[in-house]
Amino acid sequence: MEIKVNYLDNLRLEARFDDFTVISDQPIRYKGDGSAPGPFDYFLASSAMCAAYFVKVYCNARDIPTENIRLSQNNIVDPENRYKQIFKIQVELPEDISDKDRQGIMRSIERCSVKRVVQNVPDFQIEVVENLDEDAQALLMAEPEEGANTWIEGKDLPLEQTIANMTRMLESLGMQIEIASWRNIVPHVWSLHIRDAHSNMCFTNGKGSTKESALASALGEFIERLSCNFFYNDQFFGEAIAHSEFVHYPDEKWFQPGPNDELPVGILDEHCRDFYDPDGELRGSHLIDTNSGRTDRGIVALPFVRQSDGEAIYFPSNLIENLYLSNGMSAGNTLAEAKVQCLSEIFERAVKRQIIEEEIALPDVPRAVLEKYPRILEGVEALEKQGFPVLVKDASLGGDYPVMCVTLMNPRTGGVFASFGAHPSFEVALERSLTELLQGRSFEGMNDFMPPTFNSLAVTEPNNFVEHFIDSSGLMSWRFFSARSDIDFVEWDFAGTNEEEAATLFGLLEALDLEVYVAVHEDLGAPVCRILVPGYSEVYPVEDLIWDNTNKALLFREDILNLHALDDQQLSDLLERLEDSQIDDHEDIITLIGVEFDENTVWGQLTILELKLLINLALGQQEDALERVEMFLQFNDNTVERGLFYQAVNAVLEIAQDDELELNDYIENFQRMFGEATMAAVVGSVNGEVRFHGLEPTSMQLEGLERHQRLIDSYSKLHAHRAARAEVASPATA
Repeated sequence: MEIKVNYLDNLRLEARFDDFTVISDQPIRYKGDGSAPGPFDYFLASSAMCAAYFVKVYCNARDIPTENIRLSQNNIVDPENRYKQIFKIQVELPEDISDKDRQGIMRSIERCSVKRVVQNVPDFQIEVVENLDEDAQALLMAEPEEGANTWIEGKDLPLEQTIANMTRMLESLGMQIEIASWRNIVPHVWSLHIRDAHSNMCFTNGKGSTKESALASALGEFIERLSCNFFYNDQFFGEAIAHSEFVHYPDEKWFQPGPNDELPVGILDEHCRDFYDPDGELRGSHLIDTNSGRTDRGIVALPFVRQSDGEAIYFPSNLIENLYLSNGMSAGNTLAEAKVQCLSEIFERAVKRQIIEEEIALPDVPRAVLEKYPRILEGVEALEKQGFPVLVKDASLGGDYPVMCVTLMNPRTGGVFASFGAHPSFEVALERSLTELLQGRSFEGMNDFMPPTFNSLAVTEPNNFVEHFIDSSGLMSWRFFSARSDIDFVEWDFAGTNEEEAATLFGLLEALDLEVYVAVHEDLGAPVCRILVPGYSEVYPVEDLIWDNTNKALLFREDILNLHALDDQQLSDLLERLEDSQIDDHEDIITLIGVEFDENTVWGQLTILELKLLINLALGQQEDALERVEMFLQFNDNTVERGLFYQAVNAVLEIAQDDELELNDYIENFQRMFGEATMAAVVGSVNGEVRFHGLEPTSMQLEGLERHQRLIDSYSKLHAHRAARAEVASPATA
C-alpha cells in the first residue's frame, strides 16, 4: 500500500491512502499545535486497535457480546534504551465467559497483524528519488534489460517483455497502476495485489512461482478485465455515457423487444434460446442492461463468433453480466495464448464444480511424480512444516481434463481449502493449484476456511459454488477426503504449442457436444478473448435472468438517487415497489442500484430495511416505522452512531404511540443520553420536519458521490479510447 504524505501548516502532516486521510501533529511542548495525535501515537494505537479487532472477530463468530469486554495497552520504556519497549496488552473479560473462550480470545490477540510485523523486525529502505510518482511505477514501467529473457511455459514472450508491453498499454490509457501488496510466505509462491491509483475499485491479483510471473499474471488480469468491462459489471455508467453513440463497444447492436415484450429477432441463436429460455418465460425487459438503463433504446447485445461455423451471434450484455462473472476471459501475448488460458479457466471451474457437487474422492499424486517438480514440492513441504497437512490430487477425472487440485487442511480450526488449477501442461496446472491456494493469503488467513461436512444438500446448493468461484471459501464434503478414490490416478499431458493446446481444448468441448462462442478484443494492444459455453461455464443459475436479474436496479435507481426530491405520492409508490419486489431487506442499496457510495457515509451503509424505515418516517407512518426500527435494532450492523440514532427514534415512537406518555416529560434526559443534535434530528424525523436524516442529497447526476465518479472516470478513459479507435477505423464522410 502506498501512503503519500503532505506538509500542512506548522508541524501538521497529512497522510493519504486508499479513500482515507490521517492528520498528525505534535504537542505544544514540541512546538506543535496539539491538534491531533503524533505519528508515534498512531503507531501505539494501531497495535491496541488491531488486538481489539481480532478479539471482536473471535467474539462475533461465537455470538459473544463485547459490550463488557475492555482492552488496554501500555508501553513500558526501557530506561537505558527508549527504543526498547514492552507493549503490555491487558483484557478485562466478564465472569460468565467460559475458560475455553477466554483462551480463544487470548489466542486471537496473538494474530494481531501489527504485533506480528513488529516481532518479525521489518526492514526500512530509505532513498532519495527524483520523482515520487514515477518511482512508484518503477517496477511496473521498467524496460527489460538487454538479454533479459525469462521464458515460462505457456507464454509466447519473455516475462520481462510481457510486463513492459502491458504496462505501456495501461499508461497509454492514463491509468496509474500501483502495487498495493506482495506475498511470499513459502518458497516459489508469489502473489500481489495491484489497483488503479485513481479508482481502487479497479484491482486484480496475480500469482506465480516468481515475482515476475506473479506481476505478469496481475497485469494480464487487469487488462482482460478492462477489455471485458468486468470492473464496471453491475455499475451505472452515468447519463453521459448512457446517452453516447455506443455504451459498451463500437460494434454493439441494439434491439427492441416485441410488442408483447417478446425476445427480439437477432439476438442469440436457437441453441442459446433453448438453453437460456427453456420454458419460454424470458422477456425482452429481462435483458435491458444495468449499466445504461436505456429501456427506451432496448437491448444492447455484443457479437460473439460461434466456434462451429464462424457466424456472429449477438449476446445481450445483461445476460453475460448476470450469469458468467469473470469466468472465461483472458489476455495473452498472442491470441492463441489467451485462448488457452481462457479455456483452461473454464475447465478448471466446470470440473471443480462437478467434483464438489458429486462429492468425488480424487486420487493422490504419487510422491515419485511430485519429485519431478522440486520447486512445487518445496512449497508443499513448507506448508507442511507450518502445521498444515496438504493433499495433492489429480483432478483430471481419469485423464480426461487438464485439471489439478491442492487441498490444505487446518488442524487448528478444522477448516479446509481446496484449490484447483488447469492448463494443458501437468506441471503448470499443478503450480497454479498451489499459487492459487496462497494468493493474497498469510498463515493467519488460513484460519478462515470452512470445516467439511457430510451434508450433501449444503455442498450441492448453488450458492456454494458461487462462494467457491469467488474465493474458494465454500463448503467441501468429507467424502472428498476418502482414502479410497473414485478414480485412478493418470499422469496426463495435453501440452504442445499454444495453437495446438487451444485446438485440443476446443476439441474437448466439442466432444461434450457443447457449442462455444468467442469474442476477441484487441483495441488495448493485447489480444483478449472472452469465451462463453452455454450449459458449462455459467457461475450463476440461468433462472437468475428471470428471478434475480441485476437490472432490477432500473426499477429503483432514479427514485432512490432523487429521494429528497420525491413528493409523498412518489415516496408511497417507491415503498410499494420495494415491498412488491420481495428483495431481502438486508440487501444494501449499493448492490441494488449499482452505484458506489463512500462506505463511511450513511448511504454507504444503507440497506433496503433502513430505506423503508426512513420512507415510513417521511410519510408519517409511525406504526410501520416502529416495527421496522425494532427490526433494525435487532439485526443492525451499522455504525454505533447510527444505532444510537435509531435507539432514540424507537423511544420517541414508543411515546408517540402511547396516549399516556408525553415526550416533554422525557426530552431532557433523552438529550443527556443521546445529545441535543441527535435528538433534534430524531424528533424532526418522527414529526416529519426532517426527511432522510444522514443521507446527503444527490441525483442521477451523482453529485457528491466521489467514489462512483472515480469509477466512471476510469471507464471514461476506456470509452474514449474505443471511440477514438472506432473513428480512425471508420472515419466520418464529409
